[in-house]
Amino acid sequence: MYFYQKEIRLNAHPRGFHLITSNVLKAIPEIKNIEQGLLQVFIKHTSASLTINENADPTVRTDFESHINQMVPENQSYYKHTFEGADDMPAHIKASLMGTSVNIPITNGRLNMGTWQGIYLCEHRDYGGERKLVITAMGN
Repeated sequence: MYFYQKEIRLNAHPRGFHLITSNVLKAIPEIKNIEQGLLQVFIKHTSASLTINENADPTVRTDFESHINQMVPENQSYYKHTFEGADDMPAHIKASLMGTSVNIPITNGRLNMGTWQGIYLCEHRDYGGERKLVITAMGN
């Protein structure tokens, strides 16, 4: 069984949903050695998240941002954690709702995703800065 693990840094992205599949694949070319396995991508932050969704039409990512901002609005009177800015507490909630990791099957040395699927970085802060990912590939 093979195990590969890398930690990468993503450049700062503006608030929103961004495709990062190519960043992940570039960082861990060793998946080509795995016939059957699993790729896990984990984000080491509490105000950004990861998900998998549509990779072709960019309006899907725009709609995600619009919808999640309606679900978790800023400047709510019941927020106590406010000293880092109006976007911070909502960013923590959004990150918990979306999740900190994604798991993708590896088959014959390739990610086994649907034709229209891609890995998203979900940046929930206005100025989130650089983000760190831990990428782990395992399998036979």
